[in-house]
Amino acid sequence: MKQMARKGLGKGLGALLSIEEDELTVPEETITNTPAAGVEYIDIRKIEPNRNQPRQFFDDATLAELAESIKSYGIIQPLILKDSGGYYTIIAGERRFRAARLANLESVPGIIKDYSELETLQIALIENIQRQDLTPIEEAACYRRLMDDFFFSQEDIAGKVGKNRNAIGNAVRLLDLDARVQELVSAGRITVSHAKVLLTIKDGDTQFFAAEQIAEEDLSVRLAESLVLTLIQDSEDKEKSRDDDSANKKEENQIRQDVHAAYKEAEDELKTLLGTKVSILQGKKKGKIEIEYYSPEELDRLLGLLKRS
Repeated sequence: MKQMARKGLGKGLGALLSIEEDELTVPEETITNTPAAGVEYIDIRKIEPNRNQPRQFFDDATLAELAESIKSYGIIQPLILKDSGGYYTIIAGERRFRAARLANLESVPGIIKDYSELETLQIALIENIQRQDLTPIEEAACYRRLMDDFFFSQEDIAGKVGKNRNAIGNAVRLLDLDARVQELVSAGRITVSHAKVLLTIKDGDTQFFAAEQIAEEDLSVRLAESLVLTLIQDSEDKEKSRDDDSANKKEENQIRQDVHAAYKEAEDELKTLLGTKVSILQGKKKGKIEIEYYSPEELDRLLGLLKRS
């Protein structure tokens, strides 16, 4: 029984927080109603979940199974709690807490610890990772928070959770996925391997389209790679076509501008030559020149100029 209890948090916590492993080892006696040393029973109404709990998804079916087990055997492993002044915040054991409420327990065994915010996050993270309770997205979000809020490097995190640096980096990259794709990963409709393939698609809508197709058709990773390559190629072809169209339109606009400038220059030359307003009207197949005059004398003058020319 004791060996089973120790498996939950694991030796990783000792390395993580520099605390004695025995502090988090669950005594066999906690299966009874008599608290073991360091364990006390806490009114369940005074306990609240940690708002920064890494785990967001709790399966209803497995919670119901755990609740039935608790009704029969009690809570073998105490919750780890933080005294928040009048109530207690869960550091580790939210799943047990939820199942205990389903089992209608009035109190639960707990170990009260005075941990900092960083220590609380790390414990919650390690417990869930070692239990494999976190979805890949929840795990990635935890790593990101350790890096952003507590300035951990990927190497630091890798050492804490017993993984290599590349594994941490690949996990965090999942947060670059479109939010809708992240939901599919969390729901288990596509795997992390599929998600890594989808990261090569930069457009969110295309990424989600591919993810849905992978999920609906239950594509293997290899077929998913082929699908993604096809979508990327199609996108590049459309982009090239748009670029070509844009270049053609730009060239056509330049030609029109050059023609307009030539006609304007011709108008100006005629105005200078004839000393009156001249308009050149350009049609699709033919054009015309309009020369304005304001009196019979002006008309005679213009006729004389044209005859001499």
